[in-house]
Formats: sequence, C-alpha cells, structure tokens
Amino acid sequence: MSGDTVHTFCRYCLACCGVEVTVRDNRVVKIAADKQNPHSWHDFCAKGRTAAQVVEHPRRIVAPMRRVGTGYVEAGWDEAIADIAARCTAIIDADGPDAVAAYYGNPAGYSSSNLVFFNAWLDAVGTYNRYAVGSVDQNAAHVVAEAMYGSPLLIPVSDIDRCDYFLIVGANPAVSAWNWIESAPGGWHRALERQRHGARIVVVDPVRTETADKADLHLSVRPGQDWALLLGMVTVILGEGLQHDEDCADLANGLADLRRLTATADLDDLAARCGLPRSQIETVARDFATAPTAMAITRTGVSLHAAGTVAEWLGHVLNVITGRMDRPGGRRFEPGYVDTLRLADLAKTPPHTSRLAGRGLVAGAHALAELPDEITTPGPGRIRALVINSGNPVVSGPDGARLDAALADLDLLVAIDFVQRESHRHAHWLLPAAHWLERDDLLAFTSSMHDEPFAQYGVRAVDPPAGVREEWRIFTDLAIAMRRPLFGMRGLNGFVVGSRRLARLTRRPGLEFTPRGIDRLLVATSRKVGGRRLRWRDLMANPHGLMLGPRRYGQLRAALRTPSGKIELAPPQFLSRTAELLDSPPPAAPADYPFQLGNRRRRHSMNSWLNELPGLHPAGRSTEVLIHPDDAAAAGIGDGTEVRVFSAVGEVALTARLSDRPRRGLLIIDHGWGSRVFDPRGGEAPVAYGVNRNLLISADDVDPLSQTSALSSGYVGIAPR
Repeated sequence: MSGDTVHTFCRYCLACCGVEVTVRDNRVVKIAADKQNPHSWHDFCAKGRTAAQVVEHPRRIVAPMRRVGTGYVEAGWDEAIADIAARCTAIIDADGPDAVAAYYGNPAGYSSSNLVFFNAWLDAVGTYNRYAVGSVDQNAAHVVAEAMYGSPLLIPVSDIDRCDYFLIVGANPAVSAWNWIESAPGGWHRALERQRHGARIVVVDPVRTETADKADLHLSVRPGQDWALLLGMVTVILGEGLQHDEDCADLANGLADLRRLTATADLDDLAARCGLPRSQIETVARDFATAPTAMAITRTGVSLHAAGTVAEWLGHVLNVITGRMDRPGGRRFEPGYVDTLRLADLAKTPPHTSRLAGRGLVAGAHALAELPDEITTPGPGRIRALVINSGNPVVSGPDGARLDAALADLDLLVAIDFVQRESHRHAHWLLPAAHWLERDDLLAFTSSMHDEPFAQYGVRAVDPPAGVREEWRIFTDLAIAMRRPLFGMRGLNGFVVGSRRLARLTRRPGLEFTPRGIDRLLVATSRKVGGRRLRWRDLMANPHGLMLGPRRYGQLRAALRTPSGKIELAPPQFLSRTAELLDSPPPAAPADYPFQLGNRRRRHSMNSWLNELPGLHPAGRSTEVLIHPDDAAAAGIGDGTEVRVFSAVGEVALTARLSDRPRRGLLIIDHGWGSRVFDPRGGEAPVAYGVNRNLLISADDVDPLSQTSALSSGYVGIAPR
C-alpha cells in the first residue's frame, strides 16, 4: 500500500461509516472516523474502531484447513478446491443439485463481490436450497415491500430533518443509530434536534429502551401485539375521515378492502390485545394523522414475532393513508445511482417451494428454521453438502441444538470465516475469509437504501495474509473446477480462465476478470442523479466519497413495480392473516412457562458476529436475564441470583438482574451470544462467549407470511438454580 493513511468505509452494517485507517508495514495501527466524508461517518462506533482485532485475531484461519480425525491440518488452495469440487460433484451426480445447499450471514451481505459471486456459484450448481440470515430478522420488510411496492428491495428511507411526528415501533435508534435496511447517518441525533424544535417522538416497545427514555411518549405495548395497536390507529383514522384522500385514490389501491377489514375490528378488543387504553390509541392516531409531517418506522423488534409481517405492513399503511409517502418529513424513495430494482429483477432466483414445509423463497432464500429437517429427512433433494459463508446459524437462529445435530450428519460441510465458530465445529473444510480492510468494495446495490444520493469506493487498507483468498475467487475457482458455468452463463468460465492466462503472460493483473470489472460496468451504466451520470474517474478522485445531489421527492410512483403501477394497500394475504389474528384469542402464556422471552440486541454485535472481540465487550460475556422486580419477588429471585431459564425446547443458565425497564411478564436476554471460538491450528480449548438465548426457541414457530423465526414470541419459565 502507498502512504500511511487510507480513506475507505466500514462494511459491518448498512451505515457504511467513512473511516480513516492508519497503516504501517501492512498493519492497521488506528481506525478513526473520516470527518472529510460528506455523508456517512456520523455513526462511527467501536465496531469500526476495533476492526483490526478481527484481522489480527490470534485464532484467525489464515489458510485452508482440512479435517483429519478430530483435528485439522493446513492444506493448499489447489487441494481444497479440488476436494470440495469433487465431493460436491459426486453428491450432485447421486442426488441432484438441491443436495448442495448454502447459508450466508451478515459479513457476506456487506461485500458485494462475495454475495454476487456466491450466487453466481449457486446458479452454476443449480441449487435452490439457499438460506440466509434475513429469516432471522428482516424477511418481513422484504415481503411487505414486494407485496405493496412490487420489489423486495424497494425500502422507503426516512426524511428525518423535516419530520414533526416520529412513531417508532420496535426500534431503538438511540442504540442502533437509525440503521437497519435503511441508513440515515446521525439519524437519532437528527431526530432529537427536530424534537428540540417541537417535533414529537412516540416509542412503541414493551421495554423502556434508551430511545423511550428520550421520547415524549412511551407506549409499553404487549410483546408481539404491535399489530393490534397499529390496526387500531388505522381504524381510527379511516373511521374519522383523517386519511389523505388524494393519495388514497391516486397513489394507492385497496382502500375499500382496507375499510372492510377495519369494519370487522373492535377498538376495545384491539386495546385489550395490545395492553393500552383505547383512548390512548385514539389520541396517538389523531395526532399522527394531523401532524404537519410524520412517519412511522418499524424495525427488528416488530419482525421477531409470529404477527411481525402484519405489523410491518400496517406501519407502511399508516404512512400511505396519511399522505406521508414521498413527501418532506415522511418516507421517501431514494433511487440511488444504480437501478437496484431492475438489477434485482434480472438476478431474481426463480420461484421454488421447499421440499418439506412447502414454503417459497423470500428475498431469494428459504427460512433458516427449515434447514435441520432438510438435512436429516431422507428423500430426493435431501441436503448432503452445505457451505456456510460467513455465518453462525447455530447461534443466530432458533433451536441451535437441533441444527448442530443436523450439521454433524452432512457428508460435506464447508465453512468460510475468520475463525472457527459454533456452527463450524463439524466442518470438513475451514476456508479463510478476507476482511473488509483487506478488499475493495463498491456497495452499489445498497445505494437506494441511503437517505441521500451518495457514492464511495471502499478501497483496501492492507493486504490479506498470503494464504487468504477473497471469497469471490473461491466461488469462481469452484465453478471452474466443477465445470459448471459461473452465473449459469455458458462460455464465461473459459473467458475467466483466458483472462487469467493473459494477465499472467503480459504481467498486467488488470486484464484478469475480477469484481472490479463488474464495478466499472455498474458505474458506466448508472442512472443520472441531479442531471449527471457518475463516472469512474470521479469515484476514484473522491476517496472520501461524494454527494451526487440533493434529496428529491416524488420519485416513488415511477419506481413502483406493481402490475397496477400503484401502492397496494391491501394485499390479500395480509388481509387474510389479519382476519385470522382477529378471530383468534390473544396469545396466553402456558402455565409451565409463564414468561415471554424478549430479545435485546447490542450495538457492538451483528447477530453472533464480533462477540469474540474483547475490545468491543470489555465487560465480558453476556450472561444476564432482565426481570421486572415484581416478577422476581413472586418467583423468589433477587438481583444477582443464579437462575435457569427453560422452555419446552431447552434450558440455559444465567444471572438475574432486576430492572423495571421490561413490562411485567417479560424476560430479556441478549441475542447473538453463546458461540464458542475454536483453535483449529493450535488445538487449545475453545473459548466460550455468553449464553445462547435461541436455544430456548422452537424452530417450528415462524411468521407464516415471512418465514421469520418468532424469536420473541416464545414462552419460558425461570427458577433459582
């Protein structure tokens, strides 16, 4: 690398914070916020600051490792690729392409080259058995976007700086920094600034979160019953004629169907379901509808329930019927510099129904909850080989013990990651991953998820260890070795091989086919923003990133992909599911398991990823369960009592902490902990990090609309141990 300072951006989450990396002798010595970045540095956090700890982790995998007996030995890349390719080919020849499956986690999702070429290899294999971390927490948003707007990637972004009324449902932006599947840098601080100028912040959450502490109003809703509150608000707005008639008629379809649904709803029943006074629901509905500008946002907390998709849908309905779409202070569509929606249509995986559960793909993947049975149940299409691409599903998903047992039954398990985690303990091959500090990236496919038109090329800061290959090359090499056409395009493999040969003979590495060529093509064919098209030389000349123009409004209608060309307010599957919920009694805790299990996320974790870094978690492992003092007293539990929390699925040991933040009847345990990190090179004992709360959750409990595991709908008991 030339020079001691590299300007790039962090790729741990969608915030994509601009960072300044100080490098000496190919080692990172400091990472700081890049305050010359005009857009994305404002939420720079400890995850980015400690990124070098991942690169230099003492147990990092730095070369392919093959399992021999109960241990591992280092191997060369030629051996690894040849063996994996031969075993995958044999499995396909015997049982068909669906016998090879794949799962990817968070790190893969924020590397465009990884994700593009991973899917290129899967297309080459021809498998539909694809699983992703989205079914843990975000499928509901994609299902709603596809049904209402025509594309799973049409995610409206928040126009915070002009908003007068924030309805925040199942989100904690004081911690998450307004970052999920949209990015609004400094969003929480911007919302507080609006509050200082008269805006109202209303938080809907069964826990008094850090965000609720700053809110004008906290609605402590019953866990998983957000949908009842939101439906109540829609009922009040339509019943009192507070809707935006123009948008309801010209921008949207389905108002009549929506009215028929609300006519069957009883406000007193909805109030009882969500645990709030009817009068409060009515007041919030009127205030939201009559505010000069307003927005409803729904986040992870909504998604983790069996009715999560209905709640997500109703949040969008509130924005549409009150005229908050594509107007200042509401939710707007940001086209970005790449037509992500068109590219998503071109790359869309054909429809597929899972073998056992009979469910379709959501955002190109099946539900993680289905994976154990698909491995262990005999029959055509049974999974015999699995590639885990930078993920830890045994910890991130439900009933990890069941999945762990299934993984042990595979003929081939390949894990690509920085260290060997819980999900990799049965792996036949461990392949080293490249860190974002060690690769170039253009996250063009997320350009429409930022709240301003912005572009930046993320350059590498250091070179990876000699034995590490970028993931895109692994997948390319596997396709070539298996003699299956990359991207499913005949002739492409030969072109790739020829480009490598030419680059080697001419000593011009730039002639090799790499993701950089795709990046340049995306930029060359990018859409105009602010009257001008992004050019590659402009991207290279602005290492801090560059703004492409001001925020614009009124671009949603042209982006809609629905057959009608309008927003679909009342998709039949959502109406049917809501009617089903209204006809069913409210969920009640079983006698043996009187508490609902809540889910808390830490800012410095990405599901189970990054929990092994001491610099991020100086307080150590997460082993606490939060319990309301009144519940604790009734159960004979004091602050600091060693307890066991148990369900029909499993049991975990924790330390009780008394807190009045959760509602009574709710236990809170941190999500994402409980993984071990193994030492395949040195053979030392594994190091454990925290307690896995998802061991208590049944894989059978999913939202039927989005297939999202109901990680916060499970019931548990608690007792001293």
